[in-house]
Amino acid sequence: MNSPLLELPGAVAAPEEASLDTSLDVGVAWHFGDPFAEQRSATRSAVVVDRSHRRIIAVPGEERLSWLHLVLSQHLTELPEGRGTEALVLDSQGRVDCHLLLAHHDGVVYLDTEADAQASSALPSMGVDGRQPLLEYLEAMRFWSKVEPRDASDEFALLSVLGPDAVDLLGKAGVTDVPTKPYEVAGLPGGGFARAVPFRGLYTVDLVVPRESLVDWWTRVTDAGVRPAGTMAYESLRVEALRPRVGVDTDERAIPHELGWIHTAAHVAKGCYRGQETVAKVHNVGKPPRRMVLLHLDGSVEIRPETDDPVWHGERKVGRVGSVVLHHELGPVALAMLKRTAPVDVELVAGDAAEGRAVAAAVDPDSVPPDTGEPPGRIAAQGLRGR
Repeated sequence: MNSPLLELPGAVAAPEEASLDTSLDVGVAWHFGDPFAEQRSATRSAVVVDRSHRRIIAVPGEERLSWLHLVLSQHLTELPEGRGTEALVLDSQGRVDCHLLLAHHDGVVYLDTEADAQASSALPSMGVDGRQPLLEYLEAMRFWSKVEPRDASDEFALLSVLGPDAVDLLGKAGVTDVPTKPYEVAGLPGGGFARAVPFRGLYTVDLVVPRESLVDWWTRVTDAGVRPAGTMAYESLRVEALRPRVGVDTDERAIPHELGWIHTAAHVAKGCYRGQETVAKVHNVGKPPRRMVLLHLDGSVEIRPETDDPVWHGERKVGRVGSVVLHHELGPVALAMLKRTAPVDVELVAGDAAEGRAVAAAVDPDSVPPDTGEPPGRIAAQGLRGR
């Protein structure tokens, strides 16, 4: 279903032959005529992006926090009203199925995620090829808990506002309580809520508004001086911020540690959620086999790699390409999952040479996760052996 905002002057939808990384954003504006200017406006003033294709699931019920605590990877039993967080749904091996942003507002926990989010089936006999839509998975995990999860996508739609002037301009748009602290949640006049999202230095707030008021909210925000922008600009800024996206930057083997989601979206100390053994074991006694980095791609050629293409060091395959974007300052860049043993200070090649889209690539040194040393469990075991 297309967003009504695609009917606005200047809105351009993604092309029909969209690649994997743009096909997830079908139905909303790709850009409004000048994607680079939209990116620059986000870093200098403020932009608003239509992300109303996101799936929104509402979880009311008196046991909502304790139930979600058992189902999701995050510690949630004490999530207060007016706060949000990030969480994951993992399979039994600790591999990432879904990434979610949460908001606890007015007695309901709202989860928003990709439109086609799926989870490995709760029971082997459920779902197609062992997977099922996220809501079906949550329903299967209810058992006797006092919760009533429902698809609220017809009730609410999401807009994202990014930029240093966002707080002031949203105030002019009638948002009297703009959240400024990470994951802070505040109610919006007329229903819905605003949630601040950490975006590596770029202030970002999601407006979850009544769907019937989507056009009205867009008009209010843009009339206040916030520039319309499309998902092309949002994706470029997301890649710069090293925020991975399930289905593009993940494959069937991806675990939270490889994507920077430990602590942010996966709690290492709590138990009783699916996949927690892998999370705890890798954190405490091992290291992840891969790590996500930012690749600078050769901009002197017209070709670029595509999502799921290989990354090569000489004749050795050392990784996988995820999101590929054109950044207004960095030029062509991509997120990539590299083997931990892959060198990060040499020239690599990203892309499928057989398809004619292999280009030189260099790892951004600031994107390489820091070496945290020996895992705590291994240190403890060494101490016991040394007694």
